[in-house]
Amino acid sequence: MGDLAVYGGLFLAAFTAATLLPAQSEALVMGLLLADYAPWLVLAVASVGNVLGSVVNWFLGRGIERFRGRRWFPVSFAALARAEGWYLRYGRWSLLLAWAPIIGDPLTIVAGVLRETFLVFLLLVSIAKIGRYLILAAATLGFG
Repeated sequence: MGDLAVYGGLFLAAFTAATLLPAQSEALVMGLLLADYAPWLVLAVASVGNVLGSVVNWFLGRGIERFRGRRWFPVSFAALARAEGWYLRYGRWSLLLAWAPIIGDPLTIVAGVLRETFLVFLLLVSIAKIGRYLILAAATLGFG
């Protein structure tokens, strides 16, 4: 498989994993690192895809609040309420948990619902997502 297809697949996996769709990218990142793909490129592609997926969530949050009670709403009321509680309690710093399973994706939507400044959102989510991939790479490759 060509490198473009590999990195394109990684980008799509990381992007999808950051949205509300059920997906994960960690296994793919680890596999590519173990298969001797360039670590800096693997981390860059996964990070950009994952951050952009969260940006989509932020934009959805900006306009989706009016649909919260509908059956087809993509986030359960409980998950959104839990994320909103975290966000209201810890403020924008809760976005450093954007990488976390279960609460991370709803937090990025809540940030949009609560009108978090885009640049602050982007900075904190980027720190969280890139940091998670750096730790994953270090554990996979045996650094530090």
